[in-house]
Amino acid sequence: MAADATIVPAMLIKAYGLFWQADEIDWHPGRGHRGEFRLLGRVGMNLGTLRVADFRDQRGLYILYGNYGPYYVGLVRDQPLGKRLKDHLHDHHSGRWDRFSWFGFRSVLDASDADGVKRLRARAALSVGPSDEAIADIEALLIRALGLPSNRARMKFRDPDAAHWEQVKQHEVEGLLAKLTPVRPPQM
Repeated sequence: MAADATIVPAMLIKAYGLFWQADEIDWHPGRGHRGEFRLLGRVGMNLGTLRVADFRDQRGLYILYGNYGPYYVGLVRDQPLGKRLKDHLHDHHSGRWDRFSWFGFRSVLDASDADGVKRLRARAALSVGPSDEAIADIEALLIRALGLPSNRARMKFRDPDAAHWEQVKQHEVEGLLAKLTPVRPPQM
């Protein structure tokens, strides 16, 4: 590499959700929709700022929480986040967790599906940068995942676009999607 080349750091965490409730996800959406459950998150709430994304295919890390705090940490590489979480509802972790946090490596794109739900980048971006910045991202991840209020001042991810996505609750889905979907004029 040339001496004057500049390395622009790109950190791993592109989107994250904290303490989502497992019982607020429709894991089994019904006949004819097998495998079509969604892990919907939102940024904003009003029409001008609202963005909704499906994180079912996210890659990264997740933490399961039970009654006494963090219970299990998992890595999502080959299988998507949604599948891993759904599997944990029926494997040896069943009944031991009711909340989860996730930290995703795939960015949310501007492109949307027919419902207005944002899509994820097909692949995670390569992370390059100084080790002190990677360490700072890991620190931010741990502070957020553990919910440590005493560390609030130092819990920002280095990527300024790393967005905190709020969980979309089951009773909110229809109303939020209606805000995203453009009203089509009646056909004559």
